[in-house]
Amino acid sequence: MKIKIIDKNYSELLEKQRRMQEKREKHKLPVRPNMFFRTLMRLVAAPDLKNAHFKFNKVGMEKLGKKEPALILMNHSAFIDMEIVARLMYPRPFNIVATTDGFIGKNWLMRQIGCIPTKKFVNDTTLIRDIKYTLDELKSSVVLFPEAGYSFDGTATLLPDSLGRCVKLLGAPLVMITTHGAFSRDPLYNNLQHRKVNVSATEEYLLSPEQIKEMSVAEINETISRAFSFDNFRWQQENQVKISESFRADSLNRILYKCPACNAEGHTVGSGISLTCNACGKKYYLDEYGYMCSEDGAIEFSHIPEWYNWEREEVRRELEKGDYALDIPVDIMATIDTKHLYRIGEGRLIHNNEGFTLTGCDGELLYHQRPLASYTLNSDFNWYEVGDMISIGNNDILYYCFPKVQGDIVAKTRLAVEELYKIVRDLKRANRAAGAAEK
Repeated sequence: MKIKIIDKNYSELLEKQRRMQEKREKHKLPVRPNMFFRTLMRLVAAPDLKNAHFKFNKVGMEKLGKKEPALILMNHSAFIDMEIVARLMYPRPFNIVATTDGFIGKNWLMRQIGCIPTKKFVNDTTLIRDIKYTLDELKSSVVLFPEAGYSFDGTATLLPDSLGRCVKLLGAPLVMITTHGAFSRDPLYNNLQHRKVNVSATEEYLLSPEQIKEMSVAEINETISRAFSFDNFRWQQENQVKISESFRADSLNRILYKCPACNAEGHTVGSGISLTCNACGKKYYLDEYGYMCSEDGAIEFSHIPEWYNWEREEVRRELEKGDYALDIPVDIMATIDTKHLYRIGEGRLIHNNEGFTLTGCDGELLYHQRPLASYTLNSDFNWYEVGDMISIGNNDILYYCFPKVQGDIVAKTRLAVEELYKIVRDLKRANRAAGAAEK
């Protein structure tokens, strides 16, 4: 899938943005998809689901009234997730929260099929109002991917602390859709190469409006966290799902960027069924059941999520010691509307304990983003077939940065953003508690 890109001078882009703000166009409310578009979505999804031998089961869904809208949370593994929703929900009306970049060049169609636009990992109070309007006025269910981004390592990504408050505010029945096999069939790191893996899903009624009303925000968050406790590699191993494709380790270096044997970063290369560290020469293999192994039998991490979590711990140690720093040249694109993705020039992206700094466009661009601006990072591999990407920004403009250096930095930067957020957040909480104790 590609995206509509045009070149634009940065100063011209800012002028265009200024004119847009002056017009103050009326906010477009969500559209309830009619039966034609609901049927169209199901028909479009059918071939891919058939190829994946898709099956599903429902747990407690008889509790949901036939015309009762619900807030539906779903884990996010691959594009097939959208097709699964279209199959499971039919013929019920539903809207789905989608990022604004998905609307570029196809705004009308996206709205007609029920998509609600939002900026990923940016505070968006309008989104809550749109969801409530959809549930209360349109009487349409809303599908939300609270992780927002695809999982890198097949385990649940961070969820926002505000999710429980949102569920309580909306007061709609809470439903969870959990997929099995979607990640194994098409992991993000593997360059859209589909494996022959069957896909299934479970649709479960989690909480009624009455239960939500009685529960605290913390209790709701705990319920959601339990529902989002999964490990796709462990699922593959426990269910003996054999993945024999010869390309299964292609680009695995995107997530396993640090060698545990020699601690070198950015020197691993995933190709075929192996991951080789070009710094020390050690060769690892991804076997048919998702385990990592090595030629000499000595393996630090046989389970990929454990390897990835070790990298997270390594990043946190760097942050705590003040040693972490990213400073790289990047190509920069930006969005201010849903008409185009604008290619605005080159620059430099810096990330350290103070947050992000993006400069460039012949000295015209200077953007800072503090650590508490977001609990995670909008990042992706081979984003719209442009390249590996890191995105930062706010409600006015989003910047998409494409590294111009060799080595895998996208996963490490996401880990650094998440750990830095927790460090700064916890420090602020401790300071507030200490201040309150003194009083």
